Amino acid sequence: MNSLIGPVLQCLVLIISRLAITSDSLHIPRLSPIRSGMFRSLQSEALSASDPSEYETFYYNQTLDHFNFRPDSFSTFQQKYVINSKYWGGSNISAPIFAYLGAEVSLDSVISYTGFLPENANQFQALLIYIEHRYYGESIPFGSRTEAFQNASTLGYFNSAQALADYAEILVHVKTQLNAEHSPVIVIGGSYGGMLASWFRLKYPHIALGALASSAPILYFDDIIPPENGYFSIVTKDFREASETCYQTIKQSWSEIDTIASMPDGLSNLSKIFHTCR
Repeated sequence: MNSLIGPVLQCLVLIISRLAITSDSLHIPRLSPIRSGMFRSLQSEALSASDPSEYETFYYNQTLDHFNFRPDSFSTFQQKYVINSKYWGGSNISAPIFAYLGAEVSLDSVISYTGFLPENANQFQALLIYIEHRYYGESIPFGSRTEAFQNASTLGYFNSAQALADYAEILVHVKTQLNAEHSPVIVIGGSYGGMLASWFRLKYPHIALGALASSAPILYFDDIIPPENGYFSIVTKDFREASETCYQTIKQSWSEIDTIASMPDGLSNLSKIFHTCR
């Protein structure tokens, strides 16, 4: 086992370093490659290229539960969204609205890096709106992160269906406030956010004219994607392309890891070796 652990760790470091992804300090599930610490060395450059005065922050009094009629369903929380109207042609010409659907990270962590939106807004005279996902950033139900994450009941409102309904409410609200009922909306997202964008177009076609889903595994569910095209097969292919030795070493390690895990205190020992817990 010890003879394999060292090479496995070296291979993981090699691959992960190539992806340039750092660990995250926030104990919240996430699918996207964007982390709060990612691109930190580029942050000052990105912020300098983005004029903060172009962005205006708003808070919408959001419904906690869009689908039930329990007393607590009618509770509300403040959901953050940001608007950039620099390029917008206005409602009088039904200029479009590009809506960035926030994923599993705060808006402040991504606005500076979503250059695709402002780069295209000028050409299309589009209004830009960025909406924060519930339970992230400043959009926390129940008044605090501690309360929101305390048990299964409070976490029960933390799901993609509720998030999609949040986006629908805010987009309708913004269009009404701007007298832009005839402005077409294009929803945009990446990875998990891209999944949300595609689902939003399916669920709310009367609100979104189209969706752009970047690197979004929208069909990655059991019995939809064949195993040879599934996540683990693709990752295995990536490792093998990077290093045949790494591929073989990691493949051979699974049986050894299973053996250790089945022993008394085996999982604890593996956790210490791989530094899986904080």
